[in-house]
Amino acid sequence: MSVATKGNTVKVHYTGKLKDGTIFDSSKDREPLEFVVGDGKMIKGFDVAVEGMKVGDDKSVTIPTDEAYGQKREDMMLDVPIDQVPAEIKPEVGMDLSIQNQQGQPTPVKVVHVDETKITLDANHPLAGEDLVFDIQLVEVI
Repeated sequence: MSVATKGNTVKVHYTGKLKDGTIFDSSKDREPLEFVVGDGKMIKGFDVAVEGMKVGDDKSVTIPTDEAYGQKREDMMLDVPIDQVPAEIKPEVGMDLSIQNQQGQPTPVKVVHVDETKITLDANHPLAGEDLVFDIQLVEVI
């Protein structure tokens, strides 16, 4: 029986939920997720959960905030003067936008406040500050 160990490429099916049971992502209706165990591309808690699983194993794991997307950070909240918002954008609270970071890469943000002088954008990951629950099934070790 194949066991997932650090450096293995694996395929897993998963369902990610918040603590209240709300599903935020699932691979059930698509191809399994493929990644290399321990290469740092997955959130730490997910990586740790898969390591040691055998093909066919199912497990449910709660990943604390600090091993998921971290705490919400105040330095990821950006105030933008309203006169710097492109005219074609009519910002509303809850709207998803994209801005360029310092390296010129697009960064998703959410509008969290709008007034006459500024808008406030939240550049934190949408799941920052959340403990996450994953149901994981190891499908294959390649």
